Amino acid sequence: MLIELLIRQPGAMVQIVQQTPYWVWGLLAGLLGLGANQMFARSAGLLRVLATPVAMAILSAYGVISAFGSAGEGARAAGVWLAAALATAGLALWLQPQAAPGTTYAASTRSFRLPGSAMPLALILGIFLTKYLVSVELVMQPGLALDTTFALQIATLYGVFNGLFAARSVRLLRVVRQSAALPCTGVTA
Repeated sequence: MLIELLIRQPGAMVQIVQQTPYWVWGLLAGLLGLGANQMFARSAGLLRVLATPVAMAILSAYGVISAFGSAGEGARAAGVWLAAALATAGLALWLQPQAAPGTTYAASTRSFRLPGSAMPLALILGIFLTKYLVSVELVMQPGLALDTTFALQIATLYGVFNGLFAARSVRLLRVVRQSAALPCTGVTA
């Protein structure tokens, strides 16, 4: 309905944006900053690198539960979200098992040297826009919270985003494990 409304009445977007709470725009600015930072080569600590996927998983889980939990679809949607995340992570790791070229880990400082990538920004925006658009859609059509098909489609979309984040984290943890194994085996890089 939202897309249909915007096609028929493009001015409706102005009203939707005006009625959006200010804190949402602050959150978007912070997420854009986080994602934009990852577009450039940088050093980052192990915990920081793993915090972003965890935060995005929490935001997605919150999106699924807040949208569909009170309507009784929360448990089923959460299960689909998890299944989609696991399937996507598995497929992504199968297609690309190694971290991006140029990724290194220094055990002494517990930090990575990471090449820049636009993928984290795209995933962050995908999760944010999904949450935002679903919230708008549910305000306009509260009955959608009871629509099993809609709930499962949205949960699947969140799961795909989170699965891609999880695959990246697994790749980075493999780099950590490989760097720990190098001194023990006498292999040099």
